[in-house]
Amino acid sequence: MTVNRKKLIPKLMKVIPVFILAFGFAAFFFWGPNRYFSLAALTDNRDLLSDWVAQAGAFSWLVYGGFYAFVTAFSVPGGAVMTILGGFLFGPWLGGTLSVVGATVGATVVFLAARYAVADFLKAKLGSSLFKMEKGFNENPLTYLLFLRLIPLFPFWLINLIPALLHVPIKIYIFGTAIGIIPGTLIYSLLGDGLGALLAAGQDINPGIIFELRFLLPVCGLGVLVLMPVLYKKFRGSSAL
Repeated sequence: MTVNRKKLIPKLMKVIPVFILAFGFAAFFFWGPNRYFSLAALTDNRDLLSDWVAQAGAFSWLVYGGFYAFVTAFSVPGGAVMTILGGFLFGPWLGGTLSVVGATVGATVVFLAARYAVADFLKAKLGSSLFKMEKGFNENPLTYLLFLRLIPLFPFWLINLIPALLHVPIKIYIFGTAIGIIPGTLIYSLLGDGLGALLAAGQDINPGIIFELRFLLPVCGLGVLVLMPVLYKKFRGSSAL
């Protein structure tokens, strides 16, 4: 059986980005960089990192943002630690901004790889479960994307994939991702900004702080608020029947 190279090469080119991302994810654990993505490593090296930022100046912004994008694109765990680090090194506002930009760029890489390489395969595997969400995303893509980004109960990597499978326009995806991750990013950046004071007081750093009710309720409230126009439209539609 002969192989049609003209058809085979484009197919291979489509899946190469997915293989690269999968290789990076595996290498993260196999070669051990994951041990540096911990609060203990951040605590032990905080003086070294602070000195480097002071020497590197604005170049450190580019390095941090680029590395954050790299971590997000390869879907490796450590986003919370990275955001805390950004708040510690650059303060809550600059650090938060760099984290949002880096996370958005990395998430967009995953979005594009999923859309152009494995969208058809994943849609066939997910079947009816994906079809249930498709109508809502088609009618209100930004609303549903903001809701998923705001509520910190959904895995970040999963929300990178679902919009790609549901053909959300890339402009809406980028905007919704950037806006939707701001509240959670700000919480972790503020935690990082107070890192020195916490350690000086002998207190532990708690990345799970976002799940405390004082933070979780307002963030979830924003998510529900975003959905209100959709819920109102559905209520009006059902009342008219």
